[in-house]
Amino acid sequence: MLPVLTLTLSRACRLLRLSSPHPEARVLPAAAIRLSFPFSSASTTTARMASPSPSPEWPANRVRKTFVDYFESKSHTRWPSSPVVPVDDPTLLFANAGMNQFKPVFLGTAAPDSPLGRLRRACNTQKCIRAGGKHNDLDDVGKDTYHHTFFEMLGNWSFGDYFKEEAIGWAWELLTKVYKLPTDRIYATYFGGDEKSGLAADNESKNIWLKYLPKEKVLPFGCKDNFWEMGDTGPCGPCTEIHFDRIGNRDAASLVNNDDPTCIEIWNLVFIQFNREADGSLRTLPAKHVDTGMGFERLTSILQNKMSNYDTDVFMPLFDAIHKLAGDGIQPYSGKVGSDDVGKVDMAYRVVADHIRTLSFAITDGSQPGNEGREYVLRRILRRAVHFGHQKLKTKPKFFSSLVNVFVQVMGDVFPEVKENEKKIQDIIRDEEESFENTLAKGYEKFKKAADAVKENGGTVLSGQDAFILWDTYGYPIDLTEVMAIDYGLAVDKEGFSASMEEARQKARNARNKAGGNSIVMDANATAQLRNQGFASTDDSPKFMWPKEHGSVVKAIYTGSAYIATASGDVDFGLVLESTSFYAEQGGQIYDTGIIEGSFGTFNVNNVQVFAGYVLHIGSFTEGSKALSVGDTVICKVDYDRRTLIAPNHTCTHMLNFALREVLGDHVDQKGSIVLPEKLRFDFSHGKPVQPEDLRKIESIVNQQIKDELDVYASEIKLADAKRINGLRAVFGEIYPDPVRVVSVGRKVEDLLADPENKEWLSISTELCGGTHISNTRDAKAFALLSEEGIAKGVRRITAVTAGCAADAMELASSIDCDISGASQLEGAMLEKKIASIKNKLDAAAIPAARKADLRGKVSKLEDQLRKAKKKMGEQNIQKAVKTAMDAAEAALFKKKPFCVTHVDVGLDTTAVREAVIKVMDQKGLPIMLFSKDEASNKAVIYAGVPPNTPNGFKVLDWLTPSIAPLKGRGGGGKNGVAQGQGSDASQLKEAMELANNIAAMKLS
Repeated sequence: MLPVLTLTLSRACRLLRLSSPHPEARVLPAAAIRLSFPFSSASTTTARMASPSPSPEWPANRVRKTFVDYFESKSHTRWPSSPVVPVDDPTLLFANAGMNQFKPVFLGTAAPDSPLGRLRRACNTQKCIRAGGKHNDLDDVGKDTYHHTFFEMLGNWSFGDYFKEEAIGWAWELLTKVYKLPTDRIYATYFGGDEKSGLAADNESKNIWLKYLPKEKVLPFGCKDNFWEMGDTGPCGPCTEIHFDRIGNRDAASLVNNDDPTCIEIWNLVFIQFNREADGSLRTLPAKHVDTGMGFERLTSILQNKMSNYDTDVFMPLFDAIHKLAGDGIQPYSGKVGSDDVGKVDMAYRVVADHIRTLSFAITDGSQPGNEGREYVLRRILRRAVHFGHQKLKTKPKFFSSLVNVFVQVMGDVFPEVKENEKKIQDIIRDEEESFENTLAKGYEKFKKAADAVKENGGTVLSGQDAFILWDTYGYPIDLTEVMAIDYGLAVDKEGFSASMEEARQKARNARNKAGGNSIVMDANATAQLRNQGFASTDDSPKFMWPKEHGSVVKAIYTGSAYIATASGDVDFGLVLESTSFYAEQGGQIYDTGIIEGSFGTFNVNNVQVFAGYVLHIGSFTEGSKALSVGDTVICKVDYDRRTLIAPNHTCTHMLNFALREVLGDHVDQKGSIVLPEKLRFDFSHGKPVQPEDLRKIESIVNQQIKDELDVYASEIKLADAKRINGLRAVFGEIYPDPVRVVSVGRKVEDLLADPENKEWLSISTELCGGTHISNTRDAKAFALLSEEGIAKGVRRITAVTAGCAADAMELASSIDCDISGASQLEGAMLEKKIASIKNKLDAAAIPAARKADLRGKVSKLEDQLRKAKKKMGEQNIQKAVKTAMDAAEAALFKKKPFCVTHVDVGLDTTAVREAVIKVMDQKGLPIMLFSKDEASNKAVIYAGVPPNTPNGFKVLDWLTPSIAPLKGRGGGGKNGVAQGQGSDASQLKEAMELANNIAAMKLS
């Protein structure tokens, strides 16, 4: 008799895409099932509404450790998880699968002498985030009990080593013998073939599975489920998936891949054996690989007899902490979803717990909330968590950052980097949380007001303009506005939002779209073809011996799609040489250019790239060149004049890196760099703008090292030895070759190795670097730090120049300084004109940033001087104009003249003229018109005033408008009896004044 099953189902099934252990996640309609099933098929199962303590037999840490230990016992290298923030993969917002960091191996671009290039077997638990791009689970997190934006992927890999037999056999052994999952609940799928694409069924995998499972549990599926592809092009192959029946004691074959949450995929084994070409065809790879991924949280829930990932000890400590921070009356987490989750309280628990994990790992690995790309995604995640916390859980301000401590306690032993960065994580989240909380309540009130208005008018859609205001003014991302709108039973006009926001979104374009490529690239097949022919990697060590011509031999000619024996014509080709003195672009340094000469003529090299150790010289032949063939002897002639500009910029990048830490502190980490002939650019972690005085110190340290004429040393040593050197700098997340090249400014590398822990080494610049450098710092001549700016929250960027460009920058700064000194001797209009000229010149000037700040301070003093002079002159002009006007008015009254027309000498000072007119009107009661002109510009200003009790209906505009006609002027106003005018021909001032006299005399006499 089957055991009685008691289930609690949500009132409506929802479409959920599970956080798959492999990138191709599946869409499942799931009911919220709250069950606990022991593995014994004979046991009785019971329902529950709250999660008891997890099974002590399989705590999460043991689940994870068991997996890695098992594959280490099978000769796999324990490989660390890569950062969730990709170091050098512009195609990804975040690492979203375990295979991401191994793409260079699959694509054939990994240098064979690097640790990555030497890997044959590997295993790990990989940190993954799916919150943007192709794989985005953000909007679904919280709505169900399965989605996560952060999760761990347990994986094992073979790079041209073992294949299907071992991969399937070990998976079976681990699951059934080590984890002891019941074999009767396991199902396997395999690729059943595809007639359309001409792909045969993967009967090899099928037959291997039949050794372990009955045929009714080994199921075929098509391309959608069981043929994995990295992208539109690239490595791909059939896969076999392992599914687990949570219920047991039934035939669940029909539920596999059929949208049932009680029969779920737990492990995907991908057999990479083809390459998808640009034309859609498949080409067999030179080496076959295995890439597997198993969802850690999902496996843990199975081993702990939980129907939800959220009910395990991965999440429960976070839920307990959240409940302590929740407001009065908020119940502990109970795992409800849909309409059963009254007030969406449990949804809020899941959102907050998931999002603190994602934010904490992303910040640890070098990113943080901001306005662009992945930083904008993180800002959305944080604000979503804060909103749910405040609105659904009634948490107090700053609750979210206080969860960091619990997160570190749960994950710190497995990922020690989070322990090391705990304060950094907490500080960044607190700052961002405070920033949002300042406008959270106001924004929510704005939303409620707009939403209520829509409902009152019988509408169902919140306007795009209202959504944009919430984003622009209150910082509400559109997806958060949608969450709130759903609570109100409304939709959001996203098209209208996008239209309103288009200009603002230009800055938030995904940075990945900016990534470009080279016209000719070598894929895995191209590099493997050379390797299979016995061609060694290109010897590029001559690039460090310059300036020198270098003789070599052509080993291959590549068109971008095929190798050819002979090349000619004006199209681009790629040449692979036996050895080369050309520098291939890498490590932030731009590639070399130059020419390759031989009996054939000349080949212009305009780009140099490296693929899996093969240096590809990309370019075209000069006119008149003959055909070039494989085996020809050639001469490499690098454009050393260009490299002479690049090398000091690279060495000064190292010196700048050192100076930044000296002045700003040890928290400074390199976030990226570009070394070009005309400049260097360096991105680094720092939470606020660098003050001008600190910029001056940084610049001074680099220039002092140049003046000290320090030798620059470089040596190739073992990576392990290099890492022991005190003060050694390396880029976080970068994978370095072994042996590695160490570049040291001012100290021999041999000295560093002799005493690697010597604290004196902290006072020199020592870095892992494969770039080309100057031999002595004096060759840099000078260093000028031109600009410092923020490019993301917590990330700053410095742009600098060296040598002649630095000298030009300093000379230009001195020239502007002289202009300012000369301007201080000027007065009035001449000073005003000179200040405007200097400011324009200063804004556009490429000069040292600290000097620019100083010069702006001096210009500000000149502006103060001008303002004070103007104020003093204005006071004098008022006194002069009032006295002249009052004297003229008294003279008119003495002559019993009912109006006054006169001229004052205050130029175009409208304030003085107007003040004089009002004084006469108020104190003398006379209509008055005042004229003043500027000789230099031949312009005039005119004010007229007519008191309200003036007889004969005399109106000010009736007087002013015709009077100024001789001046080619126009007038306006008339408020309170005062009007003003201006004229462009002051030479007719006498005629205008006579006309004004005649008009007034005729009207008032």
